[in-house]
Amino acid sequence: MEVQVQRARAAFRSGRSRSLRFRLQQLEALRRMVQERERDILEAIGADLCKSKFNAYSQEVISILGEIDHALEKLPEWITPKPVEKNLLAMLDEAYIHSEPLGVVLIIGAWNYPFVLTIQPLIGAIAAGNAVIIKPSELSENTAKILAQLIPQYLDQELYTVINGGIKETTELLKQRFDHILYTGNTAVGKIVMEAAAKHLTPVTLELGGKSPCFVDKDCDLDIACRRITWGKYMNCGQTCIAPDYILCEPTLQNKIVQKIKETLKEFYGENVKESPDYERIINLRHFKRIINLLEGQKIAYGGETDEASRYIAPTILIDVDPETMVMQEEIFGPILPIVPVKNADEAIKFINDREKPLAFYVFSHNDKLIKRMIDETSSGGVTANDVIMHFTLNSLPFGGVGSSGIGAYHGKHSFNTFSHQRSCLLKSLKREGANKLRYPPNTQSKVDWAKFFLLKRFNKRKFGLLLLTFLSIVVAVFVKTQQPAHLYPLPKTPDKGDQEPTGFQTSSMCEPPILPPHPKPNQEERG
Repeated sequence: MEVQVQRARAAFRSGRSRSLRFRLQQLEALRRMVQERERDILEAIGADLCKSKFNAYSQEVISILGEIDHALEKLPEWITPKPVEKNLLAMLDEAYIHSEPLGVVLIIGAWNYPFVLTIQPLIGAIAAGNAVIIKPSELSENTAKILAQLIPQYLDQELYTVINGGIKETTELLKQRFDHILYTGNTAVGKIVMEAAAKHLTPVTLELGGKSPCFVDKDCDLDIACRRITWGKYMNCGQTCIAPDYILCEPTLQNKIVQKIKETLKEFYGENVKESPDYERIINLRHFKRIINLLEGQKIAYGGETDEASRYIAPTILIDVDPETMVMQEEIFGPILPIVPVKNADEAIKFINDREKPLAFYVFSHNDKLIKRMIDETSSGGVTANDVIMHFTLNSLPFGGVGSSGIGAYHGKHSFNTFSHQRSCLLKSLKREGANKLRYPPNTQSKVDWAKFFLLKRFNKRKFGLLLLTFLSIVVAVFVKTQQPAHLYPLPKTPDKGDQEPTGFQTSSMCEPPILPPHPKPNQEERG
């Protein structure tokens, strides 16, 4: 593994991954891989999670194609240096932020969405100009194998390397030095990744999870709310990190919610859920048994059927759930939906805040003020109001956790930023040395006063331009006025005859030229 990492580092230091042209070429090659080998990819995902090709495409492939297209369109803009505001001392200098690649980054994928959660961060790492070591999850072994097979066929083999293996291989990989690590998975492994990264002071992005709450207000459309909750909870057999983990609602809503979810499940999956091609299976036997144990001592309102041979767990709803029981102590990550009765929104807010910060929070209500209040008074990685999961699909929003649900974020430009260093650049001239006397010894009060003026006053191009234009206008006006001949100056109002002085000059202000008396008209004899 050390050899593979060093090979990637040598390739990065060659500089070829930095050019815009190269990055665009690699992203286009990745898009070709997805399009040309779509069938192989869908079959691998289906084999790992018993997922239909329609679900695999809509849940994993579409978002990848959209992310690549977005990066191809926006990358020229992203890599352009961004000018920054300047103070008076730097107003003639060039100051900007340059996004530079970090180097060799490690991406550790997840098994629940083995394609999208591995390739989506890869897009951002390529766009940012990095070399990448890709470690797919060993639990989704078919997808891991197809990635190891396809990526070298389409991408630069020295810059982008897939390493497969289990805990032993991952542990060895984490001993290597990277410039960034992005891990998607559970909190326990996230701590191991962060500890390993700390030995090299390597920054990390941890996409973890947690128990994402869903508050259903009495003032909402229950039919629509339950339809959307059902879709998000039981998609991928509940193995979604941002699936609604449990429902909070007033006691009077509990039975109504159960009934409407039951009706929706029949609509989605038919009378026999087990036979539906749209309903997946638990990834392996260990997770199957873990989820079954969560049902112990619970009041099952619907579902509960299981089949160990096929790792099938029916969509299940629990009611009157005690917050102290096991099902409320860990992320469920399966098709079990507990309902916890609360008196009102105040109690729901307290319930959420008494626990670790979740990766997502959902609220259903017609009351916009209540929605805003619940957003303001709680904390989570992301929020969707009157729907679930959909904030993940918007690449203009950063996707990530907070607290125990994760560190950092990605998607769209946020992926580019995650895998880039924002480098501060100030380009000065070797001229104008006189201004630097302010910072050279010996120091004086006068220098301090001038330094305060130059450093604390922000230089704004627009304001400076208006000020300069105003100043030039005044200069031009004064110049024009001083060049005007005397006879062009306006005369004052002629005084009344009674006020006229009979002879000599008329009185005038200090700023006005003297006014001469009118010449007498010549008489007839003089004309002749």
